[in-house]
Amino acid sequence: MSQKTSRKAQPPVNNNPQKKKGGFNFYWFYGIVALGILLVGMFGMEQGPKKIGSDRLNKMVRDHAIEKIVIVKQKEEARIFLNSNAVNLDSDYVKAFEINKNGPHYVIEITESADFKQDVRDMEMRAYRKDTIGMDAEAKAAYEENFTPVNISVDNTKNWGSGLIIWLFPMLLIFLFFFLSTRSMTRGAGGQFFNIGRSKAQLYDKDNQPSVTFQDVAGLEGAKEEVVEIVDFLKNPKKYTALGGKIPKGALLVGPPGTGKTLLARAVAGEAKVPFFSLSGSDFVEMFVGVGASRVRDLFKMAKEKAPCIIFIDEIDAIGRARGRNAISGANDERENTLNQLLTEMDGFSTNAGVIILAATNRADILDSALLRAGRFDRQIHVELPDVEERKAIFGVHIRPLKLSKDVDIEAFSKQTPGFSGADIANVCNEAALIAARNNKKEIEKSDFLAAIDRIIGGLERRSKIISPEEKRVIAYHEAGHAIVSWMLRYASPLVKVTIVPRGKSLGAAWYMPEERQIVNTDQMMDEIAATLGGRAAEEVVFGKISTGALNDLEKVTKQAYAMVKYYGLNAKIGNLSYFDSTGQSEYAFTHPYSEKTAQSIDEEVRKLVEKAYGNATEILKAHQEQLSQLAELLLEHEVIFSEDVERICGPRPL
Repeated sequence: MSQKTSRKAQPPVNNNPQKKKGGFNFYWFYGIVALGILLVGMFGMEQGPKKIGSDRLNKMVRDHAIEKIVIVKQKEEARIFLNSNAVNLDSDYVKAFEINKNGPHYVIEITESADFKQDVRDMEMRAYRKDTIGMDAEAKAAYEENFTPVNISVDNTKNWGSGLIIWLFPMLLIFLFFFLSTRSMTRGAGGQFFNIGRSKAQLYDKDNQPSVTFQDVAGLEGAKEEVVEIVDFLKNPKKYTALGGKIPKGALLVGPPGTGKTLLARAVAGEAKVPFFSLSGSDFVEMFVGVGASRVRDLFKMAKEKAPCIIFIDEIDAIGRARGRNAISGANDERENTLNQLLTEMDGFSTNAGVIILAATNRADILDSALLRAGRFDRQIHVELPDVEERKAIFGVHIRPLKLSKDVDIEAFSKQTPGFSGADIANVCNEAALIAARNNKKEIEKSDFLAAIDRIIGGLERRSKIISPEEKRVIAYHEAGHAIVSWMLRYASPLVKVTIVPRGKSLGAAWYMPEERQIVNTDQMMDEIAATLGGRAAEEVVFGKISTGALNDLEKVTKQAYAMVKYYGLNAKIGNLSYFDSTGQSEYAFTHPYSEKTAQSIDEEVRKLVEKAYGNATEILKAHQEQLSQLAELLLEHEVIFSEDVERICGPRPL
């Protein structure tokens, strides 16, 4: 069973304390990128020559403010340099000098240099005509003598430096990012460039053995007997080899979640005192092709060097799923390649002497048959949900570190938690401690454990949920109907508590103390169905109409009735037939293993069973309608009632 321990297995410790080599910190990369962005921003924000249009250029020509114009063909622009007299003509020219004293002061975009030259000459001609209007011949001659046309030159040089920087800078950033990312990924694997195919298994050896032993594992006596033999073989191999025996190559732990499969494997590692490799099935899965198979090879290579040793693969269904079920036919499934390599390593041409494989899964039905055959996993160890005695032992383990009150009864808690796994029981103990601390208690009392069980089963109380008085009355009679019918029926589970306080998604709930049966007969199942339908029957008897509050009850009843007819063969008309598929291979099939006529008969028989149980519940409630009303009114008053209240109103159970 799943148990919590106070100590955890630590990663391998380096016993040779040496100063770590100073590697390149990955945060330097972010600093370099930020600096580059800052520099680009600074250069981008620096004010350069102001861009102008042809109208502004025409004004400069009329003002005779231009000293020269340089046409840069590479950038398709013309750079304008002002003369020294321009500062006396316009304030905008003064600002241009302040930005860049030596120029260029303005920039204008051009298309063809020849056309631009002609445009400037035309502007000069228009300025000449405007300036010489009204002049006599002598003044015009003097003007022409002092007039100097704008010097226009062409710059054909190419600036390779800036273009090269613009092209190389992004490439350098990409290369640096790739280099540092690769370095970061491969640092843990010895610093090699592409070590992604190395196994991710964590090694536990004599220096850091897990502290968990079989004493920390409660309730799994049958499973422990199976793995103890493996541990004993690793400790005393001659005891078995002297008789010609061979240790099983692999053992598969199968069971529902939370039942203690991983804990049992850790206990094996703690007891065996041999090297122990631990990893998950998902550690083999990678987006790169061939990586999974490479990691399998590397894992078994390391294991052979450490033999005798144990390899534990948790959740092996991540790579052990049955082959040939890929939705894309003909696709190269990396998971299948990994599984093929695992099958080869476990029982291939080469031997793996001294390497024992332990694996855990809760989906054994979907595993590949080649993985489950003898010679690979010789044993399947079923780790099932604990019975009442095993739950009592699990409670005993988890309450060790708790401060308990004298009224705590572990045996009662173990009876009240049927179907709980070891992880659920650990959660109950932890929740009880939290509830006691929340109420400022010095010790954990019985009520704290009961509140924890109620919270795990039914969910958190929602007293703030708004329910009208009419709805609350219907809920009270509904829950009272469950209580009355289950109390009057012989095989129904004994009642523990009834409440109309909303919990989780339910508006009310009833708790029972189910009897732990290994086999169930028809009368017992019919009584359980009738007790489940007691809530809806009470609504019809009292109010003359039914509501939607019985959804969960109807779902449960429907599943039970179909199980009686389809799976257990408890119906006379269908006969001794079972259409249950224990292999799980027909789970997603589109066809049924029976005809349409048989399906119709199954539906009819299920309806008859449910109606018979509903009629039985209705008769019981009509015969005890006065007790039903008393119980419902008591629920409306106190919101929670217990089996003692039901016994006081209805009398002892007629067993």
